[in-house]
Amino acid sequence: MFERISMIGLGYIGLPTAALFAAYGNRVIGVDVSPHVVDTINAGKIHIVEPELDGIVHKAVTEGMLSATLTPEPADAFIIAVPTPFKEGFEPDLSYIRSAANMIAPVLEKGNLVILESTSPIGATQQMAEWLAEARPDLSFPQTAGDAADVQVAHCPERVLPGHVVHELVENDRIIGGMSARATEMATKMYKLVVKGDCIATDAKTAEMCKLVENSSRDVQIAFANELSIICDKFDINVWELISLANRHPRVNILQPGAGVGGHCIAVDPWFIVASAPDEAKLIRAARLGNDAKPDWVLEKGKSAVMDVLSADPSRAMKDIKVACLGLAFKPDIDDLRESPALGITRRFGEVGCRVLAVEPHIEALPGKLDGLPITLTPLEEALKEADVICVLVKHSAFADLADKLPEGTPLVDVVGL
Repeated sequence: MFERISMIGLGYIGLPTAALFAAYGNRVIGVDVSPHVVDTINAGKIHIVEPELDGIVHKAVTEGMLSATLTPEPADAFIIAVPTPFKEGFEPDLSYIRSAANMIAPVLEKGNLVILESTSPIGATQQMAEWLAEARPDLSFPQTAGDAADVQVAHCPERVLPGHVVHELVENDRIIGGMSARATEMATKMYKLVVKGDCIATDAKTAEMCKLVENSSRDVQIAFANELSIICDKFDINVWELISLANRHPRVNILQPGAGVGGHCIAVDPWFIVASAPDEAKLIRAARLGNDAKPDWVLEKGKSAVMDVLSADPSRAMKDIKVACLGLAFKPDIDDLRESPALGITRRFGEVGCRVLAVEPHIEALPGKLDGLPITLTPLEEALKEADVICVLVKHSAFADLADKLPEGTPLVDVVGL
């Protein structure tokens, strides 16, 4: 049934998914709008950081099971894994999904399966199916033909942890939300080519909501931890010790505070629920606003430390102060900078006029959004030696022995409990 699978979008989810289907003996055609991404993959290399992925991609490409292209080709199944950001006012932006639908529409054939993996607001899968139907009036789709549709459509949200994607794509359960019973059946058969976890059937809207709820739940829990850290700072209480003590209660499991919340999931998905139910999603909105405000609080802590340095030596100006920002990624041990609070904090230190020593061991160059600011990518040892103020923003493993390296007397802002 699935001799050829097409993956639309070869990013942090699309490439590992494509590579694993190829590794399990399926011919996979990856599609991306970036020539650099396509060329890199066709050379048997990867453009992202993900443990184990490089070897899997190299083997799949070498054996002819995986190739990449800029233009979709006919296939038995199409999996769409493209970004779903939000527009001004936190309104969901489905333009990437619409572009992907328009890309694959010309090569769709009777008997095909189209799966939307992108985290989406409620109703996005049906909207995609309607776009496909507009582009291909010669084919029928499940919103009008149900099980008898020429092309079946389903939603199957990814639910993996960056840094563990290869393992979790195989081991985790998958939620299969078909727009028809036939779509669910086809999608289940496809995922079971790779997935060892359970494939659990539901409808498309419930599958969409399930992913949003999973990430919103995490966001609310993190918001509690972040708020707790601010309260504890006011009373000079070590929040990490407090959480450790509280978590000894058998029914308490408080998460760890940090610089905020980032990434393309937890920092974005709750807004999809808020946009769909603005009058009802009060707690979800409050948590999102609280987590979005945490970087402001971190920045103020850092600026206070900078002012202390300037007060101690009035001969120095703001442009003379070096602030080491340790970590730019949105979470530990990955290179993903999407929606990263650490990246935003680092940028704002540069905007106030400090010289910023950015330490991020998982990237080779600073992102373009830092261009024009006094920010340089700096090795850890050099940053620690030169910094007037040190801000630990991400709990990377590379910083694990930081306590033994800290220069005596250098002000430290540690918002991850390292």
